[in-house]
Amino acid sequence: MRPVWLLFLLLGSCAVAPSGDPGGASGSAQGAALRSQYERPPDQWPAPTLDAGIEHRELGPVPARVRPTDPRTDPQIKAREKLGELLFFDGRLSPGGQMACVSCHDAELGFADGRATSFGRDMRPLTRNAPSLLNTALRTNWFWDGRAASLEQQAELVLTNPDEMHSSKEHIERFLRSSDGYRKHFEAAFGPGEPGLEQVLTALAAFEATLVSDGSSAFDGFLAGEYSRLDDSAVRGLHLFRTRGRCLNCHSGPLLTDDRFHNLGLTYYGRKQEDLGRYRQTGKPEDVGRFRTPSLRNVERTAPYMHNGLFELDGVLNMYDVGMPDIRPDEQQASDPLFPVKSPHIQETNLSAQDKADLRAFLRSLTERKRRIAPPTLP
Repeated sequence: MRPVWLLFLLLGSCAVAPSGDPGGASGSAQGAALRSQYERPPDQWPAPTLDAGIEHRELGPVPARVRPTDPRTDPQIKAREKLGELLFFDGRLSPGGQMACVSCHDAELGFADGRATSFGRDMRPLTRNAPSLLNTALRTNWFWDGRAASLEQQAELVLTNPDEMHSSKEHIERFLRSSDGYRKHFEAAFGPGEPGLEQVLTALAAFEATLVSDGSSAFDGFLAGEYSRLDDSAVRGLHLFRTRGRCLNCHSGPLLTDDRFHNLGLTYYGRKQEDLGRYRQTGKPEDVGRFRTPSLRNVERTAPYMHNGLFELDGVLNMYDVGMPDIRPDEQQASDPLFPVKSPHIQETNLSAQDKADLRAFLRSLTERKRRIAPPTLP
């Protein structure tokens, strides 16, 4: 049995070699051989290693931003995006002006906040890590447990959550209708009428739909034919990611996520940090401990990791290598219908220190240029 305390020891004794290409002559030869197989279009790459029933969704460039029409020819869409940006930065949407969307989703921190778990109102610690909003409009569900089915619903649930922004339809509409500046922005975005919560959610979603990968990562350059953007270590890491590392089972497609829910063995069932994940939304026993697969785009900028934010990248690689914690029921839990069951896709990989260094080199290649969004002047 591999309890969680042992995994914390693993985190402190990471057997990860230095970055770059430390593999010597044999590693360089392997990198050169793999390079010849990967310096071609992705549909001609070596066959991946996937578990039975897993759809092959190849890695690739991120699609263009999701917009209903082109803002260059539709000034109303552009006005909605601008309004959404103002609202995103405006703490006055929450009573007391304590929190804004940007409080937990900062461009300079990969559109997350760099904390294990975020602070809510009155500096209350929340229970989950803030996911990045980059490419959020390309997702099919939101939150770690998938409880929102649209960007608009995601925004409303945060605005009205008593532990987060602790706002209400009445407070938001009263504030916006009292502002001549905001009234002008709402009229440009939606036409004549009183500002309302539904329009707020539409505008926030329009702004968030502009937060899309810009293609500046080394991996995107490699996909575009700039093959020198990945060194041999990163190419070996790409191959491991798609084969022996078993990563492609869940981290697939352009966003490197299947947008599904999996139990990694980190439920902490029956203990202080217990989090039953998707089960709280569906009530299905098989969903106990399942959480949404995060995107790995810009993963180097969105530490710490997992739904509880307890882990760093080297530790995550070590945990996956040993197959995550064993979650076996004790005598009292043997007949518990809610005892969590770890995903069968989580298995030991027996990676060497060089393998882990190569995987990290590939993951680092997913990092885009750093973004900064200057706070706008609020009405």
